[in-house]
Parts: sequence; structure tokens; C-alpha cells
Amino acid sequence: MVITGASSGVGLAAAEQFAAQGDRVVVVGRDEGRLEAAVARVRAAGGGREPGRFRADFERLAEVRDLAAYLLDTCPSIDVLANNAGGMVGGYRRTADGYEATIQGNHLAPFLLTRLLRERLTGARLVATASRVHTQGRPDPDDFTGDAGTYRWGRAYGAAKSANILFAAEAARRWPDVTSVSFHPGVVRSNFGEGPVRLVYRFAPFLTTPEKAGALLVWLATTPAAELTDGGYYVGHKLTTPAAHASDPAAAAKLWDASAAAVAL
Repeated sequence: MVITGASSGVGLAAAEQFAAQGDRVVVVGRDEGRLEAAVARVRAAGGGREPGRFRADFERLAEVRDLAAYLLDTCPSIDVLANNAGGMVGGYRRTADGYEATIQGNHLAPFLLTRLLRERLTGARLVATASRVHTQGRPDPDDFTGDAGTYRWGRAYGAAKSANILFAAEAARRWPDVTSVSFHPGVVRSNFGEGPVRLVYRFAPFLTTPEKAGALLVWLATTPAAELTDGGYYVGHKLTTPAAHASDPAAAAKLWDASAAAVAL
């Protein structure tokens, strides 16, 4: 089980639950300190079994390639790839690779990782953490760089989450030997986002617990494939139709091809 964004929140909760049921887990995170603490928790949940670990910043595609090389070297097979890493970016930021940080961290980086791991994914499950906020934006496959003058963090995040849904659906069409789904985890209490957004996710009332959201990820990763809809988008345990712009096969195919070009595949 490879889980990105596993140093806190949904990813960490899911990693602990996988470990508790005896699965070997690889924990991927960006911050070294949080990653170290997460590894200790996953180790404890697994009864002392040492999880795999790798630090990678998805705003640097070179580090995503390093992560893929590590996984190809250490994992003879991958049963589940949970593309859970990502987040909201409070203001416009261009990455070292030249792309707007929200679309790179949430979409281009996991797209690259998944493509690089393709040879290990036969019979595997892909689970992408999306969001109902996908209704607020749509990705532009002709422009992953964006513009500081027109940047709006909510729209950028919505576009990235739409990209997650489109990618999961397109993977299902292109790779019939892989089961691919996306899901909305709820609004989860976590260290998510930056600045004021992070305060909302840490302290607002009535938020979903990471454990509940993690359990949903685990359910999607382990439920027999015949009981899921390949390429489907789930809200809770219910198959749900995403917004029209996030359920268009032509848009998904165009996004796939543009993403492959952007990450030099």
C-alpha cells in the first residue's frame, strides 16, 4: 500500500488502518518532521512492523521521479496506490518546474507518479482523493502555469480536484487491468491548506474526523472490484455523478495527453 500525503490527516489515518490489518505500507510525506512522527504511528499500529517511508515534495517533479525510483526498487508489486497528497495554496506560486503550485501538487505530480509506476500496477487499485469543491473550477489543459493577476485559490483548488476525478476516470478507460476510483473524503479536520484556510480545517466545528475519512479510503482500496464502478467518483460509500466538466471523456483524454506532455512522458 503506497499512500502519498500520509504524514497527517486522511493519509495518516488510512496508513494506520492498513497497518493494523497487516498490510505493508509505504508512507510518503513532504515534511521530514511530520513524516518521522507518522512512521512511528504506523509502526505502532502495525504491531512494530517497519513501514516504508519516503520524503518527497510534489512541487518538485524531480522528487516525484526519485520517489518512483525508490518504489520500483523496493516494491515488487503495488496493490494500492492512494494518490492522496495535495492541498490548497493560499496565493499564486509557480513551482521550480514552471507550473502553478496547486495544479502541480494535486494533479501533475500524482499523474507523473502513477505513470512511472504503471508496470507495477497490474491488478492494482488506484484511489484518488478528490473533493466536492471540484464544482468550483475546471482544469485548463492548455495552461498549467496560470497567472498571478487572475489567481483565485478556491477556483484553482476546484480545478485540481476536477483533474483528479478526470484522471481516475481516464485511467479506468485506458488501463482495464487496473481499478481506478476517486472520492470526496468530507471536510476533514487536519493541517490542510495554508494560512487562514489551515485554521478553518483545524478548528471549525462539525468536521469529519481523519479516522472516518481514512476508513473510506481503506474501503475503496479493499472492497472487491466487482462491487465498485471502475472510474467512479464516490461521496461516502455512494457512487456519485460529478459536475459535467469533470465527467466529460473528451476533456479527460485531452487532460491526460496535456499532462503527459507537461511532465515529459
